[in-house]
Amino acid sequence: MKNAVLSRGGAVANASAPDGRTRDRVAQLLLERGAATAAELGADLGLSPAAIRKHLDAMLAEHLVEVRERPPRGPRGRGRPAKAFVLTAEAREGFPHFYDGIATAALRWIAEHGGPEAVSAFAAAQLAALEERCRSAMRSAGDDPIARAEALAEALTAEGYAANATAIASGGQLCQHHCPVAHVAAEFPQLCDAETAVISRLIGTHVQRLATIAHGDGVCTTHIPGPAREKTAITVRTG
Repeated sequence: MKNAVLSRGGAVANASAPDGRTRDRVAQLLLERGAATAAELGADLGLSPAAIRKHLDAMLAEHLVEVRERPPRGPRGRGRPAKAFVLTAEAREGFPHFYDGIATAALRWIAEHGGPEAVSAFAAAQLAALEERCRSAMRSAGDDPIARAEALAEALTAEGYAANATAIASGGQLCQHHCPVAHVAAEFPQLCDAETAVISRLIGTHVQRLATIAHGDGVCTTHIPGPAREKTAITVRTG
């Protein structure tokens, strides 16, 4: 990624200054080596020990690297242990991952050996814990479907779904602006079906999924029907 620098929490921040590019190179070297001393990093990058130390100190302050002692080399282990630097788990999160590819391959294997029903069962099992957490967060929401949808939106937002609920003329809408499994769900709609079933159970009424990010829409949108209107009986008199 051009002009990017790892920041705390695995996020990637823009950095137009040379310092940002150098820190990226330091991080990449530590990823490849596993551990390295300041002298080794300086030699690889063609930088002075003082320059490398400046970058490592900044990365230490942001919890991107940590120090480990490396036993001295040579007979009888003479000399002080060298300080080697390694990436923290937070820093590693800033590098590309391939979770979607692994998840898709796993579901293909399940579909091949167990059929579509096995994929549906897997999807339901994966959402069980999320459903229970949301149910706990919605205990005080009452019975009104729209109020429950608003409470569910708050619970889903806390889970990273960036959700909101709004009232409309025909009832309500629950919108999710982020889908953690969108790429996988594009091939396996059972994931969306299982999520829709969870929403229905949590809100306490039948719902209809109108759009999904997995199918190319900008937002996952679920319609929540309003309460049925009472029909007025009309008596027709004759004679």
